[in-house]
Amino acid sequence: MALRSTIYKAELTIADMDRGRYADHALTIALHPSETEERMMLRLLAFALFADDALGFGRGLSAEEEPDVVLRDDTGLIRLWIEVGLPDDKWVKKACGRADRVVVLAYGGHRAEVWWRQQQAALERFENLSVVAIDPEATAALGRLAARSMKLSCTVQDGQVWIGGVADGDGVNLTPAWWRGTRLDEGA
Repeated sequence: MALRSTIYKAELTIADMDRGRYADHALTIALHPSETEERMMLRLLAFALFADDALGFGRGLSAEEEPDVVLRDDTGLIRLWIEVGLPDDKWVKKACGRADRVVVLAYGGHRAEVWWRQQQAALERFENLSVVAIDPEATAALGRLAARSMKLSCTVQDGQVWIGGVADGDGVNLTPAWWRGTRLDEGA
């Protein structure tokens, strides 16, 4: 019998001063059996960084042809494709060909740095690609915030991000490292 995804619910309040976006989102996130809570929380962080009313989560690790987080327009075209992890250049090429803008949210500390050094030359040709790295201490701290039912607040100002619990005030301060592009890029 195949294992089923575990469902997490998050009430996320976003105050993004860099983009002038302030909104509340009620989110349902499926944690695939082979996914860690840390990776799931990185998908939630990606949602917070690029929040939009049309932004949503892909079908997860079981749907290999889909992004982790996706923004589609009214016609179904992919405007923003967000991939969490360290994809190979063939995967990025496919994503860049299918979406107006692609963001890779890399994590894993030294592994992510090695991945970037190995992939950078091949990825430079994709004008619609941004690559951002999240510090391993921050990703671990994000993973510790995970709960089946979460009330979180996220504040973004001057490139700094704070995300944490509404009730207890525990949170994570992080500064995404933009290895290529910026969060405010409009893409291709």
